[in-house]
Amino acid sequence: MKLRHSLVNLLIIILAVSPLAFLAVIWSELPEIVPVHYDFHFNPDKMNSKNMLWPVHGMLSLVSLIVYFLLLNLHRIDPKRRKQAPSLSFKRIAIVVVIFIMILNFLILLSINNNITLSQKLLFALLGLLMAFIGNYMNNLKPNYFAGFRLPWTLSSDYNWKKTHHLAGKIWFWGGLLLVIIILLIPSAYSVQTFFAVFGIMIIIPIIYSYRLFKQEK
Repeated sequence: MKLRHSLVNLLIIILAVSPLAFLAVIWSELPEIVPVHYDFHFNPDKMNSKNMLWPVHGMLSLVSLIVYFLLLNLHRIDPKRRKQAPSLSFKRIAIVVVIFIMILNFLILLSINNNITLSQKLLFALLGLLMAFIGNYMNNLKPNYFAGFRLPWTLSSDYNWKKTHHLAGKIWFWGGLLLVIIILLIPSAYSVQTFFAVFGIMIIIPIIYSYRLFKQEK
């Protein structure tokens, strides 16, 4: 079991740093001045030497690994998860986060190497899929201080936490899939506004529901 766990962790580390290996492969083909930052429409708004790609993409890889190992070890550092077994839901979400950031890393490097603009439709659609995946496991999240809807009312009541995340899971799953469909159908000019409008609804509804549950319990 420990060997299998170690092999999975090794595979995750390889996936996380694979964009850096790709960067090394395409290094000689890259222009000397490249985009290193993007605006909300995923248009490059800051240019710099291609040497800056190493810290930028290295940081993305590092963030994905930090999130992965943090979610894997929540039961060790979270007072609400102490003495509980590691959560399979957290592990699956952690793996998908690493894969998502890896894909984002590759897309950015491919766009630079081929001198094309990042497709905001594609990136927002990927975010929608990520939300749908998280929503699929949100109902299984146990009370903790790091992931989920960490509200005063959910953290003070296991019943509130369970009911809120049951509703939020459905909203995030179907909302994420709906977001993918809408983003792919509407003109690119409206992608940013649409994404944040739908995302805002997905956040606000569970918060209001949790507060109403709190008032009912009280």
